[in-house]
Amino acid sequence: MGNGAKAQQKRDRNQKSENKAKSQLKVNQQACDIQCQICRSTFLKTTKAPALTEHAENKHGKSIEECFPTFQQ
Repeated sequence: MGNGAKAQQKRDRNQKSENKAKSQLKVNQQACDIQCQICRSTFLKTTKAPALTEHAENKHGKSIEECFPTFQQ
């Protein structure tokens, strides 16, 4: 007898326990809970105030309070 059966069993076992790469698209979509009230662009909840201020001033020429009234610093 050869080691063919053992090799096949090992391949089967490794295939079952193999963790496949998972997409982060759904998770990222759910994490976008900051929304600009003017253009409805969404931002991740970890976005800091300087990035939101930059968006408000460059895109709309308005303040962060006008674009993101619910944002807490």
